[in-house]
Amino acid sequence: MKEKLKIDIVSDVVCPWCTIGYKRLEKAISELGIEDQIDIEWQPFELNPNMPAEGQNVIEHITEKYGSTLDQQRASQQHMADAGEELGFKFDYFDEMRMVNTFDAHILLEYAKDFGKQTELKMAFTKAFFSDRKDVSKKDVLKETLLSVGLNAEDALAKLDSEDARLEIRTKQNYWKELGVNSVPTIVFNRKSAVTGAQPVDTFKQVLFELIAEQKSI
Repeated sequence: MKEKLKIDIVSDVVCPWCTIGYKRLEKAISELGIEDQIDIEWQPFELNPNMPAEGQNVIEHITEKYGSTLDQQRASQQHMADAGEELGFKFDYFDEMRMVNTFDAHILLEYAKDFGKQTELKMAFTKAFFSDRKDVSKKDVLKETLLSVGLNAEDALAKLDSEDARLEIRTKQNYWKELGVNSVPTIVFNRKSAVTGAQPVDTFKQVLFELIAEQKSI
């Protein structure tokens, strides 16, 4: 049996382009009919590692971080909403939306990996934040999301108090940063090559086609 193509997706739960990038990658995989030849693993990256527990209004946050005007932000939000709609994903931006801390979500994504539910939980977190107006730093939202994908919420949430689990996420974050990953999504193939950003579906198809062909010839 041929080895699967390993894809590491370095991303954050509250990163809109990570969602768009993944949905385009997913579409490329589906259109090529190679679902059974791909192994996806999500890797942690925090856009805002120092975000306090209360979070920050998104408009205020983007203005502070990037210097974007309100008009620029509205245009960007519309652009993302349109891109999401094409892929069957709803971005529901609203004035009171808050950027939140995602460290706990990353711990839970690591937990979900052992049960083969990492991608399912990742998309459930993303949907909760962008589509359902939920705060994915809150324990009740995390619990509800875990249950929605059929995971043991009590067992998973216990990981949030584990120093080992917290250290594991920090170590993984540092690993990718030391490799030069400083923007997300960064999509890494077989730990050898990578593309950054939400590339078009056809670009992903070309990359996947070449890598699968190369793998078959080995």
